[in-house]
Amino acid sequence: MKVKPDFFIIGAAKSGTTSLYQYLGQHPGIYFSPIKEPNFFSDDIDVSKFSHVYRRNTFLDIDNYFSKEKLEDLQLTFIRKSEHYEKLFMAGADYQMRGESSTSYLYSNTAAQNIFNFNPQAKIIAVLRNPMERAFSHYQMAVRYGHTKLQFKEAVEKDMREKEKAWGVSELFIELGLYYNQLKRYFDIFPKEQIKILFSTNLKNNLQGTLNECFQFLGVEEYKIEDRSVYNVSTTPRNIGLNHFLTQSGLKKVLKPIVPKFVFQLFYRPIKHKISKEDFDFLVDIYREDINKTANLLNVDLTNWLEYK
Repeated sequence: MKVKPDFFIIGAAKSGTTSLYQYLGQHPGIYFSPIKEPNFFSDDIDVSKFSHVYRRNTFLDIDNYFSKEKLEDLQLTFIRKSEHYEKLFMAGADYQMRGESSTSYLYSNTAAQNIFNFNPQAKIIAVLRNPMERAFSHYQMAVRYGHTKLQFKEAVEKDMREKEKAWGVSELFIELGLYYNQLKRYFDIFPKEQIKILFSTNLKNNLQGTLNECFQFLGVEEYKIEDRSVYNVSTTPRNIGLNHFLTQSGLKKVLKPIVPKFVFQLFYRPIKHKISKEDFDFLVDIYREDINKTANLLNVDLTNWLEYK
């Protein structure tokens, strides 16, 4: 491959990776793949097993996408051909650093080794969020996309009972927040100096300072970003049952191209409520051991994650 990516934002999902991708991408020396999440190195994710709902919400017309001369910006797909992946970075040859941001890389069992085999000098950035809050944000996304109409705890317990657990098959509400083993795969393979761990609170409370750390880590000069917009702001349907029906039946996909965009926007409203104390405590019992192990792995104090705020 002539032009290789130099760094990877590996997740965690619903922890601020989209915002970090947008912020770092403002640096004149940093090039990002036009597909934010190509998921190329998560080759243990079997696209053929995706649920019909996940498949409807995921762009998979990959050959058609790469048939065009200019590659359009795209949020997510699952690339499996190396020639396609190489094409994502051809326009970045003259930049200091090239990167991509696939949240499946943290969860995947194979991505860490695949990335190392591809580029052993690659730099790895992970953004971690309180796993209880992450799970609740993930649930809100699942409601918005029509994957579930259940209340939070019911949805989580149902997903925990699923016999087949996989990306695009089940929601993985709990699994995506079990950071210890996921991070350990990277620490077992990559030198520590090639791994940067951020926390979502860093982006919220000290954005420019956190970005300066990232710029230093990536070996580019500091840069003051101008656009500080918050990306992937959560919204929820005004009628969860109707939204679920429209998604499951496929009508939402049919209606989207013909219904004015503002009509769909009116169908959703900003989320004002946060996870309840009862639901938080329910998840703490699940996550406590993993949080302690993650804290030891990273040599940081994560006791604040166990406190309801």
